Amino acid sequence: MSRKIKAVMLAGGFGTRIQPLTHSIPKPMLPVVNLPMMEHTLNRLVELGIDEVVILLYYKPDVIKNHFGDGSDRGITIHYVLPDDDYGTAGAVGLGREYLDTTFIIVSGDLVTDFDFKKIFDYHFEKRSKLTITLTSVENPLQFGVVIANEEGKIEKFLEKPSWGEVFSDTINTGIYVIEPEILQYIPVGENFDFAKDLFPLLMKEGIDLMGYNAKGYWRDVGNPDSYREVHDDILRQRLKFKIPGKKVDYPDGTLWLTGESEIDESVEIVGNVVIGGNVRIGKGSKLNNVVIGDNVTMGEWCHIRNSVLWHDIEIGKKFILDNGVICNDNHIGDNVTAKAGLILAEGCTVGKLARFEQDVTIWPHKEIEPAAIVNRNVVWGSKYKNSIFQFGSVVGKSNVELSCEMATKLAEAYAAELPQGSTVMVGRDHDRSSRMIKRAFLGGLLSSGINVIDLKSLPPSVVRYSISQNPNIVGGAYVRRNIYDATSTEINFYNEDGLRIDNNTAKSIEKAFFNEKFRRVEFTKIGAIHESLNWAECNDYRTAIELTIDQKVLRSKNVRIAVDLMHGITADVFPKILSDIGIDNITLNAHAETRSVSSLEHLIKKSQEDLKRMVPSLGLDGGFAIFSGGQRVAIVCDKGNYFDKIEGLSIVLNLLNLEAAHKGRKMKVFLPTWAPDIVDYENLIIERGVYSNFKADKLKEYDLIATVDGNFAFTEFTLHRDAMYATLKIVEMLIRHDVKLSELGANIHPFYYRRVKLECPQALKGKMMRKFIEISKGKRHSTIDGVKIWENDTDWVLMIPDAYHDYLNLYFQAADEAAGERLYEKYAGLIERWMKE
Repeated sequence: MSRKIKAVMLAGGFGTRIQPLTHSIPKPMLPVVNLPMMEHTLNRLVELGIDEVVILLYYKPDVIKNHFGDGSDRGITIHYVLPDDDYGTAGAVGLGREYLDTTFIIVSGDLVTDFDFKKIFDYHFEKRSKLTITLTSVENPLQFGVVIANEEGKIEKFLEKPSWGEVFSDTINTGIYVIEPEILQYIPVGENFDFAKDLFPLLMKEGIDLMGYNAKGYWRDVGNPDSYREVHDDILRQRLKFKIPGKKVDYPDGTLWLTGESEIDESVEIVGNVVIGGNVRIGKGSKLNNVVIGDNVTMGEWCHIRNSVLWHDIEIGKKFILDNGVICNDNHIGDNVTAKAGLILAEGCTVGKLARFEQDVTIWPHKEIEPAAIVNRNVVWGSKYKNSIFQFGSVVGKSNVELSCEMATKLAEAYAAELPQGSTVMVGRDHDRSSRMIKRAFLGGLLSSGINVIDLKSLPPSVVRYSISQNPNIVGGAYVRRNIYDATSTEINFYNEDGLRIDNNTAKSIEKAFFNEKFRRVEFTKIGAIHESLNWAECNDYRTAIELTIDQKVLRSKNVRIAVDLMHGITADVFPKILSDIGIDNITLNAHAETRSVSSLEHLIKKSQEDLKRMVPSLGLDGGFAIFSGGQRVAIVCDKGNYFDKIEGLSIVLNLLNLEAAHKGRKMKVFLPTWAPDIVDYENLIIERGVYSNFKADKLKEYDLIATVDGNFAFTEFTLHRDAMYATLKIVEMLIRHDVKLSELGANIHPFYYRRVKLECPQALKGKMMRKFIEISKGKRHSTIDGVKIWENDTDWVLMIPDAYHDYLNLYFQAADEAAGERLYEKYAGLIERWMKE
């Protein structure tokens, strides 16, 4: 092209309607003929000469960034924009305006089309248009924006997603736009602003003509599993212009396209178009009819696969029959399995031999289907096929899908089966709507089992846990909140009578009751009662306890000024008043709960860092503290604006506690997990490292501090569980008492190498990895308290802990310097890779 044109690709959708295919990858990255869907569109744009692309992210952004990188391997430049909230289609594009200084095209990453983009550009420039909408005709326009344009192409009328009674045309808006940069001035910054609902009406009101180009060809919005299968059917039956990759091999009844080195028995029958990736083995006598197979797939003898898509890393036994199915990554399918039309098998499942799936069954991730099972309903969660539902005393699942109201009620009934009838528990939640819904269903399950409930409504978890621990009549509790790492998931945390997370034995007992459905359904006269607390008393008790425990005399002895970023978390309901009551001069940021803003934790952390690093030194403050939305984790910024990472934050607190112990004239005890660094000795601290789970209250009371390497601190003078609000006050108290600045402590931190890595490892190989580590540890200092820890010398060590719930190994490395640390990492990562191949 002679003109400079840039591209914007929309790749931020959650893909809710196409679940479970998007369980671990964003919708634009779903494989279409073995390449991510958006990559096909990107390649076509690059072929036209576009060399600068802006990709708008939101859901699982790292998957997209890791795949495409900076674009240099394609000869282009890629800019990534990650909004901190849902700003609508136009609002999100507006966030990338710094890169959009020339004509640009907007294309969704989750569509497949063979439109001629060059003709769209030519039309735009011919009409001297400021904004051109690409139109096309469809049979059913109800799910799209309907458009009418006059003979000259000027848009006269449009309506978003009409009913049949409102349909005035079969011409729809495809969401492909060509726009001149001056249009960006009409898009407000930081507001939810949509193209069809907001921008287009505004431009028409301002007298700016919107032009419509009627494109000819194929266009499909891949919005649900059916459309995902249909787009493959259209490609393989050549209903659109689509460049199928790979080497072409003709067969009597079809064509095979090979994109890598694979082993296909000469007796295999190929019908229609079949695409096969690399490192694939197809057994003798098998028949493939219009099928796409990814990389690293093994298929046994006499399999019959028709009109189906198989992703990567799949192992299939003999005589597998599949029609119109989708098999996602990392699945193991036994011999003689039959799947009638419509099976969707999400990632990480194991299907036993002789299992049979009826029509249109969906199996969600990481399920185990027993041998000879007849599956005639969707397996989402809460089924007998799932091995474990608890992770460290919590249950986490996709909101209203995996963790549904039905699931929450059954969990509560299973939990109640472990409690005495007539006993009382406390339940709280955060501000999220999903949390409110799940909590109410959870309460119903408790009541039906004869358990009384004090409903604390929305409170920080630290207040709920404190209230549980201080009330001798409470036997346990639960807290429902949005998962901070995945905005689409909700979690239920279960607590014992001490406000600590339930241990593994209790979790297993609850799971057993859950799977066996051995619930205690009481007669109607013994149904539990709800006491709906206004939570004023609980908040007041918590604030009073803090004020009695913290040394207010010290805090008021010096005019300390701090900044506190509450990151839109639920601590905003409590902590500002505590700071005010104690009299600490503070500037509080983001002290209002805003559920949408928590959607992007990565953005919140980055924004908090930038704000505090700039604000603290410029206003002459003594420090800054970022309290994460759950109220359990705190990050620290020093008076000079340095943001301490997790390891540095731990070092700061340990140094302060070391001064505290010297002041008190006694050794103070600290508990840290096995993976915490130990390269620095503290003269006045006794540090014990061990397994960070299954805590008992009596044991924890022996320590002055329990901490992790993630900014979690529990000062046991106040409570046995992590509490970022009290930890912040305690850090400030110790700074004042010992007349030391955060910057001084930071300057004295001993530099060393520390790294955590997750390496993928199938469940079946975890035992082997443990054995190999133990074998190689012989003759060296080592520990097997938690995983296997091997010392190379006095300072350098590696710790390997197989993850209890996921298919990977947790590796931790410590070394005296970066060079030694990288050598250590390369050594053990290489050994693990070799052991896995043996």
